Amino acid sequence: MTRGRSFRLLLICGSLRNGSTNAALLQSAGTIAADAGLAASSYQALGSLPHFNPDDDHEPLDSVVADLRRQIAAADALLFCTPEYAGALPGSFKNLLDWTVGGGETYGKPVAWVNVSTGADDAHESLRKVLERTGADIVEAACVRIPVTRKDVEAGVIHDEAMRAKVAAVIDVLAGHVGPSG
Repeated sequence: MTRGRSFRLLLICGSLRNGSTNAALLQSAGTIAADAGLAASSYQALGSLPHFNPDDDHEPLDSVVADLRRQIAAADALLFCTPEYAGALPGSFKNLLDWTVGGGETYGKPVAWVNVSTGADDAHESLRKVLERTGADIVEAACVRIPVTRKDVEAGVIHDEAMRAKVAAVIDVLAGHVGPSG
């Protein structure tokens, strides 16, 4: 993994569930990135975002929306991890994505996702569709499936070294896609 270079990764979880395997993967990604000398932060206000309404998508923005857009703009790349509910993206996560459409912060931004489920294909195809419409740069080599079960998680992180190596590879691909200047 690339060490000692400027790279800011924003981790965005589509689950609000306590003990989420999606959140555990991203928590692990944050630790792995930090151990490699890379900056990673997790977006924490998914449940606080107001419902998207195009009539409200103007200055002054709600402070939670403004903070979301600021965090996305400050990141060099985004890594998503989301479950699938009833064959689609979770409503709260789709709401977050809706708030990214008008801001332009994802335009040209390298993005990827990890699927921790043995399914969730519909959710990830929906995520792809939204990200394509926002002009995000989908880094295909970093969009992977790493099945994680609750038994793979201890203290909120993945403990299996083979899984952690796969997460490290995802981060390395994203960092490499951004390039040496960050």
